[in-house]
Amino acid sequence: MSNIPSSSTSGGARVVGGRPNYSGPGPEVMAADTLQGDKVVNRQGENLGEIEDIMLDVPSGRVAYAVLSFGGVMGIGDKLFAVPWSALTLDADQKCFVLDVSKDRLKNAPGFDKDRWPSMADTSWATDVHSFYNAQPYWQ
Repeated sequence: MSNIPSSSTSGGARVVGGRPNYSGPGPEVMAADTLQGDKVVNRQGENLGEIEDIMLDVPSGRVAYAVLSFGGVMGIGDKLFAVPWSALTLDADQKCFVLDVSKDRLKNAPGFDKDRWPSMADTSWATDVHSFYNAQPYWQ
């Protein structure tokens, strides 16, 4: 058992599976770039896309969002979604993230394209995104 508090109580992504690695990183503490490109599935096992980026709230030092890429072909036409970090579960055994959202609901999520990112520091926008995913805002 890790001495680090469970992420489920701190507003972070939950971690299931895997065993603590006392000789190196993971699965509780990992480099952000090792998570980029990880597959995201829903509870039904449907592929929802992959992690494009991980966004930090620099002043607070917290992970704010995972940017999910979904819907394109070979990176063309992908729609991007800012998913609250706390809405994700890392399945360390399957080496993927789980997001409790159907494909149809994700299609209607607030998204953006790679050339027109929203102002993620805008509280109104951030509140709407957290509400869509039924996630507690990380700043509260």
